[in-house]
Amino acid sequence: MFITTASGKEADKIARGLVGRGLAACVNIIPSVKSVYTWKGRLEVSNEFLLMAKTKQSLFCKLEKTVRSMHSYDCPEIISVPVNKGSRDYLQWLGSSIKKR
Repeated sequence: MFITTASGKEADKIARGLVGRGLAACVNIIPSVKSVYTWKGRLEVSNEFLLMAKTKQSLFCKLEKTVRSMHSYDCPEIISVPVNKGSRDYLQWLGSSIKKR
């Protein structure tokens, strides 16, 4: 899952919340991504933090609800991207590190 935040503090809070609740096995925080987008009819440019949360598709709804409860944005980016392939060891670790569903 990809999630953007306005600050490092918010990124850390969300990452810790997702891993701590067993909704993600790992969350990478990538500082200082530049986002260009339209919001309420205006062109906006923001420096944001990008979170890459490793989880299972079946947990998307719970992850989304959790992120929304901790996020400062009215419309946070919460995007699921499928994993087509991965090393067997890593995918087994991921599966064993998150909630069973």
